[in-house]
Amino acid sequence: MPLHLALLSCLLVLLLSLDKFLLHYLKRWLSGGGASIIPRIPTGAFSPRSRRPMAAAGKWSETAMLVIDMQKDFVDPVMGSPMLVAGGEAVVPAVAEAVAVARERGIFVVWVVREHDPSGRDVELFRRHLYSGGKGPTVKGLKGAELADGLFIKEGDYKLVKTRFSAFFATHLDSVLKTQGIKNLVIVGVQTPNCIRQTVYDAVELDYEKVMVLIDATAAARPDIHLANIRDMKTIGVETPTLEEWRR
Repeated sequence: MPLHLALLSCLLVLLLSLDKFLLHYLKRWLSGGGASIIPRIPTGAFSPRSRRPMAAAGKWSETAMLVIDMQKDFVDPVMGSPMLVAGGEAVVPAVAEAVAVARERGIFVVWVVREHDPSGRDVELFRRHLYSGGKGPTVKGLKGAELADGLFIKEGDYKLVKTRFSAFFATHLDSVLKTQGIKNLVIVGVQTPNCIRQTVYDAVELDYEKVMVLIDATAAARPDIHLANIRDMKTIGVETPTLEEWRR
């Protein structure tokens, strides 16, 4: 038999076998056994409910929390520091809770702290008189520069040292945040008219998409000063929820 006829015979046998195979499963499908042949996609797999957690995760992955100056010299009256913020101690629990929520959501937590040279040569001119004999507010290595009791830097967090009011001034904070893909900021800490306000205004100038200040996890020397600065920040588009509102 010529080779081309042999190949044609083999092809006909193959087609007949395939027809029988398809006919067998077609009969099963018509008799109600189709569910075992074609897998079903679970209902709700593409529903809005299933997309929401992914959307939230995406949002939080683009968000950072800046915890500003929550150090003993600023918030612990026991230290007797001239830099004590009168309202600071009261917000320590709220700051700790805000950080816990941030970590649960996978938010990048940045601890912004002051750590000064013992001579005070890296501090603002109007404060240099507070430094002598290797001592002064938030000197690096001294107890006053430690975080307030109950606050801890954990693995995955980031510590940033600043020497001026704004966390962005003369630091690499913007670079760190942009490298992490951060677009939104949540800010807690002390104190509202100085380091909080300056950091917020710089964040707005640097075009972060959403800047938020938790009003009961930030503080100033007096409530009226705190609220006046919160009002100012709201006028430039900063969101100012309470901790409870933010955590919903």
